[in-house]
Amino acid sequence: MSETRRRPPESAADTEGSRQRTTLTVIEPAVAREDVDSTGRVGAIAYPYRLYDAVATIERPIIADRDLEYVVSVDRSRRLAVRADVMPATVTRTIDDVLVVPSELSDEQAREKAEDAVFSWTLRTVAVSSAPDLRFERSIDAYKLFWIACRPDGDVIVDSVRGSESPLVE
Repeated sequence: MSETRRRPPESAADTEGSRQRTTLTVIEPAVAREDVDSTGRVGAIAYPYRLYDAVATIERPIIADRDLEYVVSVDRSRRLAVRADVMPATVTRTIDDVLVVPSELSDEQAREKAEDAVFSWTLRTVAVSSAPDLRFERSIDAYKLFWIACRPDGDVIVDSVRGSESPLVE
C-alpha cells in the first residue's frame, strides 16, 4: 500500500511505528475483523459512501400526491449511485492500520448523483406528467469496511457487511 494513499479523514496518531489509528464513521460490520479466518494478519480498507433518505413526490390531478421513498447509496470512489433497501446503522470506530480510500466526489457531486438516480428510478416506476419534486430527508457520510485476509490459496477481500468473499486480484 502506498503511503500517499493513506489518508485519515478525521484523526490519526502514529502508534507502534507505521501503524495508523483512525477514527471513522462506518457502516456497522456484520463480520468483525477478529472473526475473519486468516493465516496471517487481516488488513482493513475503508471505502467512502454518502447515504441519502430520499422522497420523490408525484403531483397528480384530482387525487392526492404520491410519495415514493428511496434509500440512495452513493459510492464516492467509483462515482455511482445504487439503491439500498434500508438506511444502514452506523457506528464510530477507531481502526488500526487502515487504508482509507479517497473520495472522488464532492458533497455537491454526490448529491447530484443521488438526484439523478432518484429521478430515473421514479420515471421507471410511474408515468408522470411533470418532473417529480425531490427532497432529501437526511444524509450520512460513512465508510464501508473490507477486510483483506491471507489464505493458503491466495488473499481474499471480505465485505464486512455482507460477509461475502472475493479473491484479491492485484
